Amino acid sequence: MSHRTLLVVFVWALGAVARAATADVVIYGATPGGIAAAIAAAKGGHSVLLAEPTIRIGGMTTNGLSHPDFRAFEALTGTYAELVRRTLAHYRAHYGPDSQQVKDSFRGTHAEPKVALQIFREMLAEHPRIAVKTEWTLVNAHTRGPAGDRSVRAARFRDAAGAEHTYEGRVFIDATYEGDLIAAAQIAYRTGVESRDEYGESAAPADSARDLQGYNFRFVMTTVPENRLPVAAPKGYRRELFAPLLDLIAAGKIKRAFGGYTDRDNIVKAQIPVLPNGKRDINDVSNGHVRLSLPGEQLLWPEGDAAVRQHIYDEHLLWNAGLIYFVQNDPAVPAAIREPARAWGWCRDEFTETGGIPPQLYVREARRMLGLRVFTQHDTRHAEGDARAVLHRDSIAIGDYGHSSHGTSHEGSRFGGKRHGEGLGVVYAPYQVPYGTLVAKDVRNVLAPVPASSSHIGFCALRLEPIWSSLGQAAGHAAHLALAAGDPADVRKVNVPALQRRLHADGAATIYVGDVLVGHADFAAVQWWGALGGLHGLAPKPEGRLLGKQIEGQHSEGWLNHSADLAKALDAPLAARWEKLARAAGITATLPAADGRNSRGDFIRAAFSAAPKTR
Repeated sequence: MSHRTLLVVFVWALGAVARAATADVVIYGATPGGIAAAIAAAKGGHSVLLAEPTIRIGGMTTNGLSHPDFRAFEALTGTYAELVRRTLAHYRAHYGPDSQQVKDSFRGTHAEPKVALQIFREMLAEHPRIAVKTEWTLVNAHTRGPAGDRSVRAARFRDAAGAEHTYEGRVFIDATYEGDLIAAAQIAYRTGVESRDEYGESAAPADSARDLQGYNFRFVMTTVPENRLPVAAPKGYRRELFAPLLDLIAAGKIKRAFGGYTDRDNIVKAQIPVLPNGKRDINDVSNGHVRLSLPGEQLLWPEGDAAVRQHIYDEHLLWNAGLIYFVQNDPAVPAAIREPARAWGWCRDEFTETGGIPPQLYVREARRMLGLRVFTQHDTRHAEGDARAVLHRDSIAIGDYGHSSHGTSHEGSRFGGKRHGEGLGVVYAPYQVPYGTLVAKDVRNVLAPVPASSSHIGFCALRLEPIWSSLGQAAGHAAHLALAAGDPADVRKVNVPALQRRLHADGAATIYVGDVLVGHADFAAVQWWGALGGLHGLAPKPEGRLLGKQIEGQHSEGWLNHSADLAKALDAPLAARWEKLARAAGITATLPAADGRNSRGDFIRAAFSAAPKTR
C-alpha cells in the first residue's frame, strides 16, 4: 500500500470518527425493558440513545399484548407500576372516575395499545437527554480489548432511508426480544431448549432441542360497530389451507371462533378482563385443537436477517388472520359459528399505519445470553419450609407469573395434532432475579435485560413485560453506577447493594412484600431488609392455594404468607435471628429488643437507619 493510499485511509478514518455521535448509554430496543432502562439512566444524568428497529416504541405492550401477565397487583413495581398509574389517570381524566373505561382498565393494568403508546412517549419526553430513534436497525457493533475483558466501543445503525449512523457509547444495553446486540457484540448466547440433565430442571425435556416457544400475533379486535374494520383475506390466502377446520367443527371440537379464558373449543382466546372502549386482546388458545402459534415455523427468526424475519411475519399473518377470515366468511362454516364470528373486526383507531394489524409479531423467545448467572427453574422454587422462593441477596427485580410456555414443538396436523413443551407444571412462589442474569461474562460494558441469561425453562418465567420492564430499570441504574465508578465503565463490578438502594428509591421492588407497597413510608427499609433475608422464615408455605381470592381470570388477591406485618410485636426468637442478621450486615448500633413494646417495624426501621449505606 502506498503512502498516499495510507494517508487517504487515515483521513477517512478520522472523518468516520468525527461523524460518530456519542451517548453515555446506547440502548437497542424500545421495548418496555428498553424504555425503563433509558429512563433510569437518564435519571442518573446520562445521555441516552434509544434505538428501535420497528415503526413504534413500546414492544408488545403497544403491539397488541394489552393483557399483561401477572398474578397479583402487588408484584407490579417500578417503571411498569408508573405506566399502570398513568394509565388509570388517563382514563379517569378522559372519561370520568366512575366511567366504564376506568373499570375496564382493571386498576390501570389494561390499556388500549394507542393509550400505552401515548403514555410511553410522554414518559420518555420528560427526559430530554433521551434521543429516541425509530426504524433504526443495528448493522454491527465494534468491540475491542483482549479475550475475557472486551468492551463495545460503538454501534452502527441504518435508518429507514438507508443512511447509516454510528454511535459511540460507554455502556450498551440490549433490550430487544431477539438479542441482536449481544449477537453483534459476539457475546455468548443460547437458543433452543436444554436437556433435563444440563441444569437439573424437572420441567425440561429429556433431550436438548433447537425448539423455541411458538410465536403469534396479539390482535386487538372489537365488536363495536362504529369502530370495527372488516377482516380482509390476508396476502396469500387460499381456502384449502383452512378447509380442514371444517372437520374439527363437524366433530364438535370447535364450537365457536372467539372463546374465553379457559375454553378449548374455540379458535382464538378473547382475553379477560376486556379492554376499555369495547376492545379485546386476542391470543393463542393454550392446549387448543387449533392454534395461532406455529412452533417450528419460527426457528430461523433469531438468526434471520430482515428478509427471513419478514417471511416468518408474513407466514404467521397469513395463518392467524386467515383462520379468522375463513371462519367469518366461508359458506361451509355453520351459520351458528360464522355469524357470531362476523361481529368481530380490527379496531379502526388502532394500528392505523398498518390497517389495524399490529406491526410486531409476538416473539416469545429467541436468543438468551449466557451471562455471569444463568436463571433456571431452581430460582423460582420455594425455599425449604418457607412461603417464599429461594433467597437471592443480589436480587434486582421480582416476578410472580411463573413459567409460561405456549409450546415449543408440534406433532401432526395444524388442525389437531399434539403440542409439546407447554403446561410445565412448575410450583413456584414470587421470585427474585439475581443481578448476574443481566451481565455478560467477558464484555465489561454490556447489559441484557430482555435477552437475559437463562435456561429455556427459566426464561419462561422471565419473558413477561412487567418483569422485562423491571430488569430494564435495573440495567439503567446499573449503567449509571458503572459510569459513576469511572472510565472505562465495568458493569460486572457494580455494587449490588448500592444498586438495590437506588432501585428502592425509584419505587422498584427486589422482593415481593404484599403489605408494604410503593409509596409506603417503609417501602425502602422493608425491601432492603428483605434483600438481606430478613423476611424469609416468617411464614410457611400455605396448604393448598398459594394466592388469595381470584379476582378475574388469572389475577388474584395477593400471595398468601408474604406480608411483613410491621405492626406485629417483635418476639424473642425473631429478635435473636434478626439481631444476628443485622450484625452480619455490619450494623453495630443497639437495636430494638423483644420487650413487648417494640414491633417488627421498629426493628427494621432502626436497622435500616443504622446500616452502612453500601448495604
